[in-house]
Amino acid sequence: MFKEQNVLVTGGTGMIGRELISLLLDQGAIVYVASLDEGIGLPDSVIHNKVDLTNFSACLELCEGMDYVFNLAGVKGSPKMCKEQPADFMVPMLQFNTNMMEAARRAEVKWYLYTSSVGVYHPAEVFREQDVWKTFPSKNDRFAGWAKRIGELQAEAYKIQYGWDRVSIVRPANVYGPYDNFDPENAMVIPSLIRKVFSDDTLVVWGDGSPIRDFIHARDVARGMIHMVENKVTEPVNLGSGTGVAIKEIVEVIVDNCEFSVEVVWDKDKPTGDKRRVFDVQRAHCRGFKPEISIKEGIKETMDWFLENKEIIDMRYNAFKQ
Repeated sequence: MFKEQNVLVTGGTGMIGRELISLLLDQGAIVYVASLDEGIGLPDSVIHNKVDLTNFSACLELCEGMDYVFNLAGVKGSPKMCKEQPADFMVPMLQFNTNMMEAARRAEVKWYLYTSSVGVYHPAEVFREQDVWKTFPSKNDRFAGWAKRIGELQAEAYKIQYGWDRVSIVRPANVYGPYDNFDPENAMVIPSLIRKVFSDDTLVVWGDGSPIRDFIHARDVARGMIHMVENKVTEPVNLGSGTGVAIKEIVEVIVDNCEFSVEVVWDKDKPTGDKRRVFDVQRAHCRGFKPEISIKEGIKETMDWFLENKEIIDMRYNAFKQ
C-alpha cells in the first residue's frame, strides 16, 4: 500500500514515530518527517523538516504532494507543568492538530491518521471507545484531554460538511519502548523504574504494586496505526493489551532482567492511584489487530536500549537542566 508513496509523519522523532518510520520504510514508502528538533538518528533515506506546526503555512507546504499523513505530534511535560502551565499544553496542541488536518484535507491526501490519547477518557476501570462523550476528561488531564477530543471532533465535522471520510483515529494506552522519555522528573512508570534500578542501590516504588495498568509497546502502536490506515477504519480505536498488568509484575520483570541484586522497597505511604485502568480492545480485535510484543520481551528490549544509550540520555538531560 505504501510502496513508492509519499508519507509524512509529524512528531516522527518520538518513540512511536521512529517505530512507524521503520515499518513504513520496510514497505518501500518515501518517508518525510516533521519535528521541532534536528532529527538526529533518523535513517538517511528519511527527508526531515524542522518546522513549527503551529504555523499553518508551514503545514500547507508540508502536506503538498503527500499521499498519506500520520499526525503523531504532541506536547510532553510533567504533572507539575500540566497543573501550572496548562496553556503550554492545550494551545499548541489545538493549533497543530487543527492545522495539520486542514492542510491534509486541502492537499487531498489519500488518508490521514490522527493520534488521540488515553487522556480523552474519564477515570474508569475499563475505557470503552463509545463512552468518551458521555463524560468529561479527568481533572488532572482536562486541558490536554480536551485538546485531543477537539481533534476527534474536527474529523467528524469534516465528514459532515465536506464528506471527507479519510481519517483514522487511534487512542494508545500507556506506551513504552526504546526512545522513551527517561527524564527522572517526567518519566512514566516503566522508563522511570528502569532508570531508578540502574541509578540507585535500592529500588523504591510508590504504593504496594497492586494497581493494574494497560501497557503497549511503541512498535505495536505503530503496527496498529498502519493497520487502521490500510483497512480504512474511521471510528476511534483503542490500542492496548485489554488485560493490563500489575505494577508489581512490572517491577519483577525489571528486577529479573538485572545482572545484579536489587532490593525493592514498597513505599506504601505514597499514593497508588486507581486500582485498575485498562482498555476495552474488542473494536481493535474486530478490525483484525492485536499486539504482538509481550510485556516481558518489551521491557527487556527497552532496558537493553537504555543501557546502550545511557550516557547520551544523561548528557541531554544534564544539558537541559542547565
